[in-house]
Amino acid sequence: MRAMRSFTTPLVALAVGLVAVGCGSSGGGSDSGDKGKPIKIGASLPLTGDFSEPGKAAKQGYQVWQKTVNDAGGVLGRKVQIVVRDDASDQNTVVADYNALISRDKVNLLLGTFSSLLNIPASTVAERNRMLYVEPAGGAPDIFNRGYKYLFFAQQATADHQGDLFAKYILSLPPDQRPKTAAYPTLDDPFAVPVLEGIRKKLEPAGIRTVYRKTYPGDTQNFDAIANAVKAANPELVVHGATFADGVGFIRALDKVGFDPKYFFETSAPSFADQFSKGIGEKNTEGIFYAVSWTPEATTPGNKDFLDAYHKMFGNEVPAEDAADAYATAQVMQAAIKAVGKIDDQLKLADWLRSHTVDTILGPLKWNETGAPQGQFLIGQWQSGQSEIVLPDAAKTSDQIVQRQGAASG
Repeated sequence: MRAMRSFTTPLVALAVGLVAVGCGSSGGGSDSGDKGKPIKIGASLPLTGDFSEPGKAAKQGYQVWQKTVNDAGGVLGRKVQIVVRDDASDQNTVVADYNALISRDKVNLLLGTFSSLLNIPASTVAERNRMLYVEPAGGAPDIFNRGYKYLFFAQQATADHQGDLFAKYILSLPPDQRPKTAAYPTLDDPFAVPVLEGIRKKLEPAGIRTVYRKTYPGDTQNFDAIANAVKAANPELVVHGATFADGVGFIRALDKVGFDPKYFFETSAPSFADQFSKGIGEKNTEGIFYAVSWTPEATTPGNKDFLDAYHKMFGNEVPAEDAADAYATAQVMQAAIKAVGKIDDQLKLADWLRSHTVDTILGPLKWNETGAPQGQFLIGQWQSGQSEIVLPDAAKTSDQIVQRQGAASG
């Protein structure tokens, strides 16, 4: 992986400023004269590069939504056609892609890309073109501090709140079970860092001492040194900020050096279902906590339809969380269009979302004025080779919370 930055590069900012295409008072073109034509919806996704695994899953989610909607007659009586470009996990490419979707592909609507890193510049293109931009994965708090009117995040909470229930659980433990020390290794990423900081800022004031805290660059491939440093610090709790490959690599490195903390929380990687289990070995998954937006067992409206359609299109494997997030993102956009009744005034679509709750396969989603979601994430845990939901009680699929098989020495 190459180094990941929290803000757009000067080249990205320049590209956004110079190439953005104005669309008059509202983006997306006009509804008049378009009856019978497909509604073209553009998205750029990381189908190659660092984020290719979640990028491909997000594409699947968009494709399932497209088929489901078209089979039901479309949106506003028109079929939908999703046009996907590959941003190669690159900030400059994602800017060029969204500008091309608007100016050359003439899309009517936009859907977001994967990761905060890519959504930061991509959402700027949408904002300058006055087009609704609903993103499936981009929870960095900084994204919502820019005064944007068209941006919405279609998950339950921003990154700094995704670990809230986990921190609450740790602090609820009896004194003899509560960890006394914690380590916080993290990828330099605008999503991963706020998740860890949100947890750390709740645990430290309660007396859980930080014994290791390090941010590593995005191109890190060998995690032996970090694993050895964590082992030397001997924390009872490890909270690791990761995407996927680095999450797998770090756990393999911990196994290699023979360290197994009593409690282990990791971002993103554990939600990759079978890919995660195969990546680190089933025995190493036991007891790992993670925040997650969706579970296949959810009884939310439309979840069964999503699963049925996914299995018909892609086989019987369990969909990745990112596929469900992308599907829910399109559901959010669809709800706004249905309520407003047209697509040619996208500020009205955005204003409607700011004042309404939308039912999705993730559950009900609602937003504040900045487009930041106002909900609560689920907390998952790997148990006996299966991922289960353990928090909150209303959504749990397992009645127990297990500990790691090993424990920090000392």
